[in-house]
Amino acid sequence: MNASNLAGDGRTVTVRIPISIRRRAGRKLVLAPDGTANAGAAPPRRIDSALVKAIARAFRWRKLLETGVHVTVGEIAAAEKLNPSYVSRVLRLTLLAPAIVEAILDGRQPAEMTLAVLMEPFPVGWREQQV
Repeated sequence: MNASNLAGDGRTVTVRIPISIRRRAGRKLVLAPDGTANAGAAPPRRIDSALVKAIARAFRWRKLLETGVHVTVGEIAAAEKLNPSYVSRVLRLTLLAPAIVEAILDGRQPAEMTLAVLMEPFPVGWREQQV
């Protein structure tokens, strides 16, 4: 460490990094010294509120079935004033791999992973879902 970087108290170090800040599409973009943008930055999160709500509903409905509050999908549908077919398709979301559910809740799911896509049949095996 260079003594000129230390403050008078000998405990504080000043580090200077040459960066520049540019505006692109109304957002500030940090450019590294070599001109690259956001070197090593994580991709932006995109939380799909409809998908998150559907997953929350699915797990709530599953709990209602498991605890015996409702015995059938039809009972849940009647209580929620929804179509039983819709309730069944949403309940299938509880079969998603935990890593996929976590990615959705964190907003890290692929752009093509939408509620409409997940309402279609998907493999039940977690390994097959990761493909």
